[in-house]
Amino acid sequence: MSLWSRISNVFRGEHLNRDIEEEFEAHVAEAIAEGRDPEEARRALGAAMRQRQQSHDVRVIGWLDSLRADLVFGWRQLKRNKVTSAAAILSLALAIGACTSAFRLIDALLWRTLPVDHPERLYAMSREGFGFDGKFGSFDSWAYPDFQLMRTAVKGQAELIAISYTIHSDITFKTDQEMEKANVQHVSGRVFPIFGIEPAAGRLFTENDDLKPGAAPYAVLSYDYWSRRFGRDPNVVGRTFHFGDGIYQIIGVSEKKFTGTEPGTIIDIFIPTMMHRSVTRQDSTWFRMLVVVPPGTAVEPLRAKLAAVSHAFEAKRLSGQTGLSPETLKNVLNNEMLLKPAPTGVSWMQKEYTRALGALGMLVLMVLLIACANVANLMTAQAAARAREMALRVSIGAGRWRLVQMVLVESALLAFLAAASGALFAWWSAPFVVSMINPPDNPARMILPADSRVLGFGIGLTLVVVLLFGLLPALRASSVRPVSILKGGDDPHSRQRLMHGMIALQVTFCFLVLFVAGLFVTTFKRLSNKPTGFSADRILLLETKSRPAQSPIYWDQIADQLRGVPGVERVSQALWALLSGSGWNDSIAVNGGPPSVDLAYFLNVSPGFLETMRIPLIGGRDFRDGDLYNNTAIVNEAFARRFLNDDNPVGKVFEIASDDGKRQPMQVVGVMRDAYYRDIREPMLPVVFVPFHHKDAKGGLLPEGDETFIVRTTAANPMALSTTLRQEVSKARSGFRVSNARTQLELNQAQTIRERLLATLAFFFGAVALLLAGIGLYGVLNYSVLQQQREIGIRMALGAPVGDVARRVMPGISVAVAIGAVAGLALGLTSVRYIESLLYQVKATDADVLVIPFLTILLAVVIAAVPAVLRAMRVDPVAMLRVE
Repeated sequence: MSLWSRISNVFRGEHLNRDIEEEFEAHVAEAIAEGRDPEEARRALGAAMRQRQQSHDVRVIGWLDSLRADLVFGWRQLKRNKVTSAAAILSLALAIGACTSAFRLIDALLWRTLPVDHPERLYAMSREGFGFDGKFGSFDSWAYPDFQLMRTAVKGQAELIAISYTIHSDITFKTDQEMEKANVQHVSGRVFPIFGIEPAAGRLFTENDDLKPGAAPYAVLSYDYWSRRFGRDPNVVGRTFHFGDGIYQIIGVSEKKFTGTEPGTIIDIFIPTMMHRSVTRQDSTWFRMLVVVPPGTAVEPLRAKLAAVSHAFEAKRLSGQTGLSPETLKNVLNNEMLLKPAPTGVSWMQKEYTRALGALGMLVLMVLLIACANVANLMTAQAAARAREMALRVSIGAGRWRLVQMVLVESALLAFLAAASGALFAWWSAPFVVSMINPPDNPARMILPADSRVLGFGIGLTLVVVLLFGLLPALRASSVRPVSILKGGDDPHSRQRLMHGMIALQVTFCFLVLFVAGLFVTTFKRLSNKPTGFSADRILLLETKSRPAQSPIYWDQIADQLRGVPGVERVSQALWALLSGSGWNDSIAVNGGPPSVDLAYFLNVSPGFLETMRIPLIGGRDFRDGDLYNNTAIVNEAFARRFLNDDNPVGKVFEIASDDGKRQPMQVVGVMRDAYYRDIREPMLPVVFVPFHHKDAKGGLLPEGDETFIVRTTAANPMALSTTLRQEVSKARSGFRVSNARTQLELNQAQTIRERLLATLAFFFGAVALLLAGIGLYGVLNYSVLQQQREIGIRMALGAPVGDVARRVMPGISVAVAIGAVAGLALGLTSVRYIESLLYQVKATDADVLVIPFLTILLAVVIAAVPAVLRAMRVDPVAMLRVE
């Protein structure tokens, strides 16, 4: 019989049995036809049962048939215990789905290699050391002239690629009335040939498109943007659009697989690096550098050569800049160059969220282990209820492996049903988590395919889950002693010890999840409630551009027109909003002294800005209409403490000491309270507000191309006025357009995106862990009552009080919970070192962080114990005394 026939017979079931029966009867009929006695013919063929079994074994594959039988039996068991099975499937589905979702996020951001030729040859260049601000850190931005020198130095040994930071900028394909946002990136002309990227339409950049500054105003669209924006229209090639101060022609579309080299960001438009306005500047760093190292090339000598070239460039560039202090110059030149493997690309999200995703992975792993321990206890309890069945199977010849297989198949069926449900949860939850990472005006975008990698992880995880919760109950079920079981002499205490051990594990992992969740929630609470020094309520920010740059007089006229709109309380202007992430800094000199090592931070604002933002003025005066840049300044308290010895600074003069040695004297006309400038996690920075209006060499006012109107509204929801104010700006004067409208509250909330994400997910998983642990506690307590109900009934018949009944139920569980809580606390204190960089002004020893896990677990124990104790109290003593 062929192999395929034997495989197909496995699934024929009763049809195969009827065929075997018909064949047996045909042989008997044939013997009778030959004149033999029917009984003699049957005896000659042997025992009917044995003949049927032998014939069945010949026609099927034995192990596959037993597996099918176990699947059918397991399915019947699940249907028989619908509520219990549904609870187990739901808990496992949530845990498996969470783990798969976490894998999709971690894989997309940290592990999935770029879809380019030989990604293993990619290295990212960076520097590590002290920056111009005197702070230690890692820096991966470079100046283009430095890049050109290094590229020439290693020509023939390695390929250097310049890729700018992504610019989420305004572009227009028709008129300025149809301005839209797009992710734009400047790239080297050879990037596409080196990466092996083919065009989906038109052509891609070549080296000739990246030779001369401003000579190649071309653009390549990503396939994703081409599909979203143009519906894959091939006629898009040749069209033009406005970006910045230039007009660019679309020459092609990149291959579908390539969306850039920054995980977490999908590039829309690629432009040659030579079209960047800072391509010739030695003091402007605006791009990352990737190095393609050919096979057989040693990385360390290559790194040393690049470091020497870059150090010589920096030494020459900084040697003539008297505006730097000797200490700053020494620190910057002592930076160490690093070459790190970058097969997955390089992005700020990798740096910002690596530890956060690691913490998320740890949380979902703990939830998975809690769910597995929970289901293992369930399987153990079911095994106890089926002890006589197992004993009978062993008595009629079933081997130990046969029993192990039967229980494992039932566990696998449970796990795969849970995995199927978990896949739906993972499909929804991973994009949902990504949507929480960035503000609505520039959300993160990740490629999250459900491909073979995710499928392989899901299958592997399911098999691990089967082993975690199914193997131990299977081994215990297979070690049954038939004589002891059938006589009723099995020791229930050994099984209780196992279940109590599982409870201790559940409590350990639950305490750890609650402990970490407490740290993250407290961090988010303290950071989001931290005073910023200004009022963000009812503030609308209108980021406005003009093409070409316009006189400050026209900007002031628009501000005046906005003040007349109903619902507007105040209007001021700033170069950018506070906490927007933008910054301008420089060294300070006082009384003709040397430039400071510490930097001061500057912002151009209009008169009335302090009142609009509700920043108290504690000395001097606000700006007036006639005040000009480099004449007057308003400083904060931190500036006065750091540079003016905390003396009364009003009327004092300091100098802005630029890197090129130039010095601009500024007179302090006012002192304001401290307010956060760029990041609320930073120490309070020394800040200087300066007037907007600048004079040129001829005494005229310099035109301005970008400003942000700060509008305080009378309505609680300032976005309700955004459309009206946009239209007012456009009507006030041609050439002015609102690029982006958002509230100051959104900017403040954007400061805590990572913390909000971690707090939300940690709180969710903490609640899930507590629920699962509570269910596990109830299951074990209920099982304990069932095992002791005869003894409880006798004690109650003898007049035992309720407290005695409770004490009979609780001792083992209480010890397990206490051990688990202590172990969880130890693990939590150990894990703090890993997540310390994610915390803010919170310690593991804070009372609220420590007390909450203990109280919540105690509450879970009480809630789980009450139904079990009530059930024990409902035991009928008379019925128990009648049980033999």
